Amino acid sequence: MSQGTTFTKYITELGSKNPQIPASLLVSVANACKLIAKQVEQGALAGIIGSAGSGNVQGETQQKLDIISNDILLEACGLDQTLAGMASEEMETIFPANKNGSFLLLFDPLDGSSNIDVNVSIGTIFSILKKQTTGELTEKDFLQAGCDQVASGYVVYGPQTTLVYTTGQGVHMFTLDHETNEFLLIKENITISPDTKEFAINMSNMRHWDQPVKRYVDECLAGTEGARKKDFNMRWIASMVADVHRILCRGGVFMYPWDKRDPSKPGKLRLMYEANPMSFLIEQAGGASVNGKDRIMTLPAEKLHQRVSVVLGSKNEVDLIQKYHQGS
Repeated sequence: MSQGTTFTKYITELGSKNPQIPASLLVSVANACKLIAKQVEQGALAGIIGSAGSGNVQGETQQKLDIISNDILLEACGLDQTLAGMASEEMETIFPANKNGSFLLLFDPLDGSSNIDVNVSIGTIFSILKKQTTGELTEKDFLQAGCDQVASGYVVYGPQTTLVYTTGQGVHMFTLDHETNEFLLIKENITISPDTKEFAINMSNMRHWDQPVKRYVDECLAGTEGARKKDFNMRWIASMVADVHRILCRGGVFMYPWDKRDPSKPGKLRLMYEANPMSFLIEQAGGASVNGKDRIMTLPAEKLHQRVSVVLGSKNEVDLIQKYHQGS
């Protein structure tokens, strides 16, 4: 479609041609994110900056905007008749919506919320699944592998408010026009270069990494004098949605690996709310996404708040890191 087409028109036309696309639900998510964007803009002016004085199901401190964003998504999307239920990183269990709904929505309402107080980009990540059973909704309905997703995406709240989504037919990008309050098409069929000179990782955790990650980062830091024979730049925003957005725009590799501080945990990020939806986007753009050894999109979903290690981005770099994990 032509540049400047509204997201509502864009996705509604696709849905009219393919009923498997959750068109009305995607529009509901986009509308909810417009409301969240307004809250983010107001920030301290509305008295919503800072800690809420509570913790989420993982025991992490919640920000006021975490709770507000979660409530906005529950209220705005719960009205959609195609939606059977929701699950959120901020809630312990599922939230039923409509008995006759056929889709399931999972989301991280405000990724990177540690950056709220310092006005750095944050975002909303979402994943949509098809309900596979009839009858009463249970947590088991949500426990599907990433490759079963029918749509995923994110909205990044930064210098521009930008929506990126996929339904398995490429990755497309829209930016919010504040005058019309519409997301307008700016890019279709985004692709990620298979090669890159940028990597994103929290270097303060270096002493805790496993050997394959240390090896890869050491080679990047060695630059033209090392095995890679080229210089790399390091980036780290501490907001997955912002780091992934940069990769979709100009390539790169993002790593949040397993580390030795808690060997029993397979990783820090959530499979259902962060890793799966971002992996779907990255793969649709020609990139790759693994937990070290295995493709994330094929990992079995065992619980709502399952954690996982994540390495995603430019395919040749991810493939190399995967080879290091596999002992090659």
